[in-house]
Amino acid sequence: METAERQIRKGIFICIEGPEGAGKSTHLNRLRGALATEGYDAILTREPGGTAISDSIRTLLLDASNGNMASLTELLLYAAARAQHMQELIMPSLQAGRVVLCDRFTASTIAYQGYGRGLDIQLIKELNDLATGGVYPHLTIILDLDPALGLERVNRFRHGGQDSRDRLEREDISFHQRARKGFLRLAAEEPAGYRIIDASRSVEDVFASLFATVTDYLRHGRQES
Repeated sequence: METAERQIRKGIFICIEGPEGAGKSTHLNRLRGALATEGYDAILTREPGGTAISDSIRTLLLDASNGNMASLTELLLYAAARAQHMQELIMPSLQAGRVVLCDRFTASTIAYQGYGRGLDIQLIKELNDLATGGVYPHLTIILDLDPALGLERVNRFRHGGQDSRDRLEREDISFHQRARKGFLRLAAEEPAGYRIIDASRSVEDVFASLFATVTDYLRHGRQES
């Protein structure tokens, strides 16, 4: 039976993580286009989501009317969405030799449900292993930002006057501060697999750092790992 690494030897898996309002979606859309001009066959996906089933679970998770969702229920829904995402989209794309760019992955589960909610981190890691089949990003980039600034950005770009924040965006600032600490702790524990980019700078400066980090890894980092 092939190991997880042998199964994905053709493709490259890169994840962008970070607190709310860090600009992940904006930068990932631009990154995919920039990589295409460089000749890379890159796809963009997100968590929770990426497939019809996973997107249905996303709706449950982010619906602000589900404010009474239990923390364990939340964790298990994320794992279920991830398992489907891996089987239906991520693994086939990696096996086909594509560059998979993912907006959030297992680090978010550890940061939000582990550090943020206080659930057992070892349990979360075991669920992540189960859902991913042991396949993890080759490189995880954290767009780091003070949660207060990030939530201010989220509120600033909302339209229509009504509160359109999702269920997680409505959590108090202490929750988001704990999650940020979780991201930074993960990066400190595994420096070879993580990069941190200061997302408080201008959009152009952040994207320049992101693009340089990703292209450097695609050209050199994988061969060294």
